[in-house]
Amino acid sequence: MQRSAMNTLEIPEHDLKEMGSLIQSRVVLEVSKQVQSLLDSLDTTTLDIAVTGESGAGKSTFINALRGLHDGDAHAALTGVIETTVSPTPYQHPHLPNVQLWDLPGIGTPCFQAETYLHQTSFERYDFFIIVASERFRQSHAQLARAVKAMGKHFYFVRSKVDQDLRATQRRRPSRFQEAQVLREMKEDCQRQLEREGLASPKVFLVSSFELHRFDFPLLQDTLAEELEDQKRHVLLLSFPSVTAAAVQKKKNSLRRHIWKKALMACFVSALPGLPIHLNIPMLMNTLVSYRRNFGLDDASLGTLAFAASKPPSELKSQICSTLGKDLSENAVHSILSQAAIYGQMAARLVKNKVPLLDNLVAGGVSFVAAYYLLHTALDSFAQDAQRVLEKAYGFEDEAQAMLCYPPDPGFLFD
Repeated sequence: MQRSAMNTLEIPEHDLKEMGSLIQSRVVLEVSKQVQSLLDSLDTTTLDIAVTGESGAGKSTFINALRGLHDGDAHAALTGVIETTVSPTPYQHPHLPNVQLWDLPGIGTPCFQAETYLHQTSFERYDFFIIVASERFRQSHAQLARAVKAMGKHFYFVRSKVDQDLRATQRRRPSRFQEAQVLREMKEDCQRQLEREGLASPKVFLVSSFELHRFDFPLLQDTLAEELEDQKRHVLLLSFPSVTAAAVQKKKNSLRRHIWKKALMACFVSALPGLPIHLNIPMLMNTLVSYRRNFGLDDASLGTLAFAASKPPSELKSQICSTLGKDLSENAVHSILSQAAIYGQMAARLVKNKVPLLDNLVAGGVSFVAAYYLLHTALDSFAQDAQRVLEKAYGFEDEAQAMLCYPPDPGFLFD
C-alpha cells in the first residue's frame, strides 16, 4: 500500500499511557534508570522447569526439544534406553541463560517416595513440574503429582512418544486406523489411569518430541503461559520453540509490549548532549538480533528445524523475505532509522502531548519515533518470515501458506 510522506506513526494509546505514568520527572538520567530497570528485570527473570518421569520415558529428548536442539547436538541432554540421570541436571537454554530445564532422576524405582524425592531434588527451586510417561501413568506418577500439589507447585502430565504409538497402531490395524480416534482413546486411557490413582480431572498432553508442531504441544505451551505470572510468562514464550503460526503471533505480541521501553532508551541516548542518533545502533542491533533468534531465524535454529522437518536449510532460509531478515547489518539499520527520522519532528507531536518529558527533548522525540518505527516494523517482518518458514517446513494448509514476500505495514496513518 502506498503511503504519503506526510504520514505519522501510529503509537498505541496504551503505550503512551504507560510511558506517561512511568515518567514522573524531567531529569533524563533519572528516567532512563527507571526504564533500564524495567528492561533489566526482563533479562534477569529466571525460569526453572523440572522434567521427571520413569527411565526410558523420553525426558531428555523432551528437554532437548524444548531447548530447540536435537539429541545429537553438542550441548544436548544425554539420552538412552537406560536411566542416564542420577541427580538433578540443569540444561541451560541456548539463547536465554536465565532459563534452565532440569532433568530429574527417574521415579520408577521400588523404593520411590514422593515427598523424599521432592526434598532430595530441591523442589523449591522449580517453577513447575512436567511429569513424563511413554506408555502409561502409574502410581508413582500420581504420588509425585499429589506431593507437588501439596508443596504449592503446578504439575503437568505429558504422554510422550505419541508418534511411535500411532505408527504401531496403524501397523496393527491398517484398515480401521483413524488418527483422531486413536489419540482420543490414548488420552482417555491416560486420564483413567491417573483417576484410578486418586487424581481428579487430570490434564494430560500428548506430545511427540520429534514433531512438536503436532498433537498437544501448542496446548501445553498455552496452558503453561496462562498459569505463570507476567514476566515469567514472557520468558516462557520466548524460550519455547514457535511451531505454529499462533505461537509466533503470541511471541510477537509479548515482545511488542516492550518496544516502547527500547525506543525510549534510544530517545534518551540521543537527548544527551553531543550524542547523535547513530550511537543508538549497537543497542538496537542487539535487540534486533534477539528478535531474529526468538523467531528461530538464525542459522542454528533454521538448521535444527530443517533437521526435524527433513528439509534442506537453504529451502527454509529462502522463505526469509524481509529486508532485515536478509541483511541484519548496521548499515541497513542506519538506513531505516534515517528514513524514519526524516518525519520525526512531525511524528513527535504524537508523543509529546502525552509524555511531557519529550516536549523539551526535540532530538529525543525524533529518536524515539525512529527507534519505535524500526523495532515495530522489524518485529512484524520477522514474525511474517517465521510463519513462512514454518509453512515451508511443515506444510501447514490453513495458516501461513498464503503469505507473500512483501514489506510489512509500517504502521503509518495519514490525515
